[in-house]
Amino acid sequence: MYVYVCILCVCMVAMANRGPSYGLSKEVQEKIDQKYDPDLEQKLVDWIVAQCGGNLDKPQAGKQNFQKWLMDGTILCRLINSLYPRGKEPIKKIPETQMAFKQMEKISQFLQAAEAYGVTTTDIFQTVDLWEGKDMAAVQRTLMALGSLAVTKDDGYYKGDHDWFHKKSQGYRREFTEEQLRQGQSLIGLQMGSNRGASQSGMTGYGMHRQIM
Repeated sequence: MYVYVCILCVCMVAMANRGPSYGLSKEVQEKIDQKYDPDLEQKLVDWIVAQCGGNLDKPQAGKQNFQKWLMDGTILCRLINSLYPRGKEPIKKIPETQMAFKQMEKISQFLQAAEAYGVTTTDIFQTVDLWEGKDMAAVQRTLMALGSLAVTKDDGYYKGDHDWFHKKSQGYRREFTEEQLRQGQSLIGLQMGSNRGASQSGMTGYGMHRQIM
């Protein structure tokens, strides 16, 4: 398993060192880049700094600076840990390292912890989206989903302005007593009508001639 992870990380590092895209791949990348929201970037930076305790230096504005700020995984791990009580953090060790595969491993740990926190799979970005800067809009989407969940849970661990994120809708579950359930069954029975007194008198068997009176 460890060998597989190492090989995967080496391949990802190799992809990160590729040259610029050309032709169709360049067009696709440009469309993806257009989804990135500079205004949302600033809001996410403000929240992350507030959530992590305010002792972080904010990056210069811009997608590439936002990517570099997050790509070693340390800030992301601190972010998800800050949404849990002390001693219950999902990521126990956050090593400071310049090793590429270790940094990508921290990103993966964050993604697993974010999904466990409640972020849906469709809102989770891929490691290469951040590491290679392939889809920073997807990174924004994950962080927005995480912030919305934290605000919705309202368990005392969210820090920052509650207006930065929309609360997620929650289903309303009604509880019924046994008496209410019995009354409901009786009502359904009356709506469906009654077959009391019904019989097959006058009906003929299948394929037989029917007498017309």
